[in-house]
Amino acid sequence: MSTAGIERGHCALLFPGQGSQYVGMGKDLYNTFPKSAKLAFDEADEAFNNGLLKLIFDGQQDKLKLTENAQPAILATSIAILRVLEDEFGFDVAKACTYTLGHSLGEYTALVATKSLTLHDAIKLVRLRGEAMTRSVADKGVSTSMSALVVRGDHLVQLEDAMDEIRASLPEGELVELANINSSFQVVISGTSKGVDHASRVLQSKKFAARAVDVPVSAPFHTSMMKEAADVMAEAFKNVQFREPVVDIVSNVTAKPYDNVSEIPLLLVQQTTATVEWQRSIKYCKDHDISDFLCFGPGKVLANLLKKEYPLDHIRSITSADDIKSQATDFRTIIAAASGTEPVRG
Repeated sequence: MSTAGIERGHCALLFPGQGSQYVGMGKDLYNTFPKSAKLAFDEADEAFNNGLLKLIFDGQQDKLKLTENAQPAILATSIAILRVLEDEFGFDVAKACTYTLGHSLGEYTALVATKSLTLHDAIKLVRLRGEAMTRSVADKGVSTSMSALVVRGDHLVQLEDAMDEIRASLPEGELVELANINSSFQVVISGTSKGVDHASRVLQSKKFAARAVDVPVSAPFHTSMMKEAADVMAEAFKNVQFREPVVDIVSNVTAKPYDNVSEIPLLLVQQTTATVEWQRSIKYCKDHDISDFLCFGPGKVLANLLKKEYPLDHIRSITSADDIKSQATDFRTIIAAASGTEPVRG
């Protein structure tokens, strides 16, 4: 997608996916920044048909982690953080960043951040997405699971090849697929419980994976079992207007920026069933000389992955009002560099 003629800062802006949610996230932002964070949260709550703020700030963790609640909650919190920087510090995504990207759900947040999608539409879409994902397997009478694997050494490519063989060898009715490739040392597999368990044992026996940790989710995300949810999203996108992003967004599916606006809904549909190519998305940024990453949103999962993979890079995680205050000088420097002016001190 063309960004010719725009002078940009040389960094990437990252947004987290499901699993980063926790009760109370963003409440300090809501109370501290009434002209920015509060407005963003209130807009998200209205799009949710009310009740989202109560879930986020004072709800039960078991209810918040439900996919249809967690996804809009994380998106709202991530955008609230961004709005604070935009309104209070003059942060401009179009000038400050070269690329934006989000992990799974976070790709919708990136679309909001780059003015391609309204916050109102995004909240409705990810709530629908969460409901459809859960419903895709709810009545199928099959046990499903997801498991995170630690990849041994430099065996990521061998692990991917082995997964193809394992998948082909499973009996009818069983399934396992690569849901996320998060880094050179972490992947997530997803599918039927028996398929996931079998794949975990085979990959560990081949010494491609060191250990497996169950991921507590309601459905086998990013597999062909999510086809029904993909169909639901394809229908929903017919009534949504996407605009050209002000900054290139790196797609989870292709691990490169969208080519044009019409490609956005098509790739979002594919994203529902396809592997999240996060490691290759980050590598795309690295191949284009990015070594400065801003991680906006609850939790520090994305920042921690990056710090382990690229320990010499400049990686900042912004999750709270305290993070914003403590890194205020950094933000002023970024803004000044993007605008060609001296940073304001103090």
